Amino acid sequence: MKIGTETGSLVNGILTDKMQIIPEIGMGATICHWSDRIAGTIIEVKKDKNKLIKFITIQVDNAIRTDSNGMSESQVYEYTPDSDGMTYIFKLRKDGTWKRSNSADGLIIGTRIQYYDYSF
Repeated sequence: MKIGTETGSLVNGILTDKMQIIPEIGMGATICHWSDRIAGTIIEVKKDKNKLIKFITIQVDNAIRTDSNGMSESQVYEYTPDSDGMTYIFKLRKDGTWKRSNSADGLIIGTRIQYYDYSF
């Protein structure tokens, strides 16, 4: 994600810079928007005939906030799978980053990080 044009968050820009690990079904993932982050689970890994990853599908998890910090930067969440959650498809680009078609959203693989930016 390019800071200032695809994201307003330095953290999101750094975390989505390059492919971190090889995705597997059931693994956690974080979808990075302008400054918010949404936790999800990898539910599909599609490979081509050469066994190279073509795309992955992320399903949004239920994220329940468990802290009592109010409208703050310090946010703690508990995650559970949501079989009815919205799905997003990400493709691996040649530069090693994951992107959605027609979107600036980035992706972190291997961890769930829910975050709501109250400054917007």
